[in-house]
Amino acid sequence: MTGRRWLTETAFAHMRMSFEVARVLHAEHGDRHRLDLIENPLFGKVLMLDGATQVTTADEFIYHEMMAHVPLVAHGAAHEVLIVGGGDCGLAEEVLKHPAVARLVQVEIDARVIDFARTHFAEINAAAFADPRFQIEIADGADFVRRTDRRFDIILVDSTDATGPGAVLFTESFHADLRRCLRPGGIVVTQSGVPFVQPDDFTTAMRNLSKAFATTTCYVIAVPTYAGGHMALGWASMDRDPDAPDLATLANRAASLATRYYTPDVHKAAFALPRYIRDARDAAVASRS
Repeated sequence: MTGRRWLTETAFAHMRMSFEVARVLHAEHGDRHRLDLIENPLFGKVLMLDGATQVTTADEFIYHEMMAHVPLVAHGAAHEVLIVGGGDCGLAEEVLKHPAVARLVQVEIDARVIDFARTHFAEINAAAFADPRFQIEIADGADFVRRTDRRFDIILVDSTDATGPGAVLFTESFHADLRRCLRPGGIVVTQSGVPFVQPDDFTTAMRNLSKAFATTTCYVIAVPTYAGGHMALGWASMDRDPDAPDLATLANRAASLATRYYTPDVHKAAFALPRYIRDARDAAVASRS
């Protein structure tokens, strides 16, 4: 252990996770934010913002594939897609694997985040930047969905956690604006935290989603970076039951997808929630009034 340098993840209360630093690639420690980009022997490039891990090149495919392909394959005919957040643009690359998508709009509040991602994470986003269907809007995501007259088949909220600037993306009013922007048959998927270590964030996400949408649930994924158990992705729609597409339909729609985590079987299984997560979801939905 002597001589090794470690960078500690500080996002979760009551626990810490540290990454060995093989090399520092970039560091900014300003008055408002601390940004660290390091190279780790296991996780590859690791990006942290204010001590919270944002993305790693080794396991990003898990989160990005499941956030993109579950709603897109379930929908089956999504042409217009919106991403709120998602500054590393890895999610955009997965969305654009679907040839039916005619336009992908990504709303990111900070142009520098996009430039940084393009410079340092080309291995996970170069295909997106080369795709003419990809449109970037530099704007506040909450303000964009409040004001836009565009309508979308799929909306993906790839946000930071429910603290600081990201807190607005967990509010009841934001979710009501998402509903207004959604076409009939549309689906919203949101980053909803790790229920075991972020129970309050998860409950808030489920409750406020359920206030805006007729159908609200979540599905779970296992991302090594996000320690503390399953990560939850919220699912919301006015008229789409996540159980509705059968396995054969999912398999047919996903036949041409190149993935490393997502499969139709995993898609189905992800909605089979551990009891503690199911109970927390049910309690949150029941408390919406």
